[in-house]
Order: sequence, then structure tokens, then C-alpha cells
Amino acid sequence: MLSATAEHALRAVLLLARHDGPKALSADAIAAELGAPRNYLAKTLNALAKAGVVHSARGAAGGFTLAIPPGQLTLARIIAPFDDHARTPACLLRSRSCDPLNPCAVHARWTAIVGHAAVRFEQTTIAELLVEAGPVRGYVPSAAMTVDLGTLLPQVSLMRA
Repeated sequence: MLSATAEHALRAVLLLARHDGPKALSADAIAAELGAPRNYLAKTLNALAKAGVVHSARGAAGGFTLAIPPGQLTLARIIAPFDDHARTPACLLRSRSCDPLNPCAVHARWTAIVGHAAVRFEQTTIAELLVEAGPVRGYVPSAAMTVDLGTLLPQVSLMRA
């Protein structure tokens, strides 16, 4: 459901959210940690900076930091620059755009799946996603908050080994 670039963006933001140091992380450090090509990840991080998701600074002390607190940063905001879920998708059974007025056999079910994923992306924050992964800088979850990670994003592989 997510492009490879959107997954790398999400992984980079998760890394930044868990980073507890006072300094920004360089694109090289993030790329090394994620096992991603440096130039590719630098372009991805710059797109996130342009979208207001991260701050970037040049120079010896430069790098990337989150621009939005993890408790307010939704998955939808992170993937938006890379995956256009608003576009008309291609039909899964025909070689053309999806036509809701002349739906194929899987249209209703696929539309529901895509819609469910989009809602979950809008409703889920980085802090919620990381609630069981340990401390997230600047975020303290409420005692009542529980997240079933098995149902949070059932169709999406966010981290590949």
C-alpha cells in the first residue's frame, strides 16, 4: 500500500522520534541506520523538510530533527509527499482507471480496504506507533492509551528486515 519512498520516510521519522540526543541527525547517519542509499534518503528527507515534517540545518552541526511533536505527527502527514491516495487508482482487474460508475468485481471491497488504510493513516500518530518501542522524545502517553499493533496497520509492512 505504501511506496518504497514513503516507507523510507516513515522509517526515518520513526528514527528521529526515538533519537534522544540534543543534536540533529545527518542524512548519512540516518541512511546508515536504515540501510538506505544516502543520496536517495537525502532527497526523501528534503521532501519531508519541504512538507514541514522535519527541520533541516546545514553545516557541521546540521542535520534533521522533527518539526512536529510525535504526538501530533500523523502517518498521513509523513506519507503525503510520496503517495497520492487522492488520485483515481487503477482498476485491479482492468487496464484503465477505476470507474465507480462501472465497477469491476473487486471494486467495493478494494475501495473499503484503501479507505480503511487512509483513515488509519490519518488517525495514527508517530507516538502511538512507537508506544511499545520505548521512549519517544517529548511524548508521554496517557495511562488510558492502548494500541493493538496487530490491527493498527494490518496490510502494511512498515519495517523490512
